[in-house]
Amino acid sequence: MARSVNKVILLGRLGKDPELTYIPSGQSVAKFTMATNRSYKDKSGEWKEETDWHNIVAWGKLGEICAQYLAKGRQAYVEGQIRTRSWEDREGKKRTTTEIIANEVVLLGARGEGAPEAASRAAGASPSSASPEDSSGGSGSTEITDDDIPF
Repeated sequence: MARSVNKVILLGRLGKDPELTYIPSGQSVAKFTMATNRSYKDKSGEWKEETDWHNIVAWGKLGEICAQYLAKGRQAYVEGQIRTRSWEDREGKKRTTTEIIANEVVLLGARGEGAPEAASRAAGASPSSASPEDSSGGSGSTEITDDDIPF
């Protein structure tokens, strides 16, 4: 039995384009923000909507795929772990941030929004799994359309 679980699942829209950078070792990392919304009725019975912002970090090939296919306003599903880290800034003040370290990203939205039909599912995903050309046909293609979804 597991002693603990650290798993985050988000479905939201990107607040900015992913920023792809490389650390000194050559490892790539993409960072972007994601907004999630929730609605509720207040005491007077009126509907209110609140937005939470999440800092997302995707490493390696997954980060490169995110930087290539995601854009501000695009809807995405992100699965990962929540991490909090602290550091000291230039003025000597202690800073803390909470991030979601993505290990799975699924690109959502219409085909016309620039996303491939097949999404990257893991950090070790091959580039072809996120390539629009690979999901466009062929005799062995098992493309899923909107008509195949039961809801």
